[in-house]
Amino acid sequence: MTNFENHPVSQGCNQLVAYFGYGSLVNRATLRTEIVAAFPARLSGYRRVWRPRPAHAPKFGGIGPAVLTSERAEGAAIDGLLVVDRLENLPDVDQRENLYRRNAITLSDLAFTGAAPPDLDFPLFVYERNYEPEEGPEPSPILRSYLDAVMQGFLSEFGKDGLARFISETHGFDLPVHEDRDDPVYPRSVALAVGEADLFAELLRSVLR
Repeated sequence: MTNFENHPVSQGCNQLVAYFGYGSLVNRATLRTEIVAAFPARLSGYRRVWRPRPAHAPKFGGIGPAVLTSERAEGAAIDGLLVVDRLENLPDVDQRENLYRRNAITLSDLAFTGAAPPDLDFPLFVYERNYEPEEGPEPSPILRSYLDAVMQGFLSEFGKDGLARFISETHGFDLPVHEDRDDPVYPRSVALAVGEADLFAELLRSVLR
């Protein structure tokens, strides 16, 4: 159990927020702020979807990759990581998630896979897409380096069964994949552990082109 009040924070930075990550934010190795805590959880009322990248969005290495986003869906639920962070870090997270709209959620929207964390008496958010998908002449590819980061995070937080659930519950996996694992263009790429690449290939075989 985490006592947030007793967590060491810098002077003047005692205000907290939490945001629910359902993609790369699930992988703690991609987090770039000094977070306070993080808790695996399941968010009700949303589904996870690969969407085409909007034309105005920045590209990675000349590639306009697909965006993994969430959208409201009655009766749906998605796994993810509730990240507790300092309020002063929120602008940096907003900048990272600049293609998304930050929406408020409530504690009742969340089910925790372990013991529920105490004292979540501060704002809770999820990032939802903030644009209408655009269909271009070529489909937006999924970056392999980004997908590796996402899948490694789900494997770490939810195990192999949870990783398989991520794949089965994510819509839009029929997009092509840009193979950049050996020369990643995703700026928060991760190194895979022994056996992870083979496991990911095995689990993705039925959904990827």
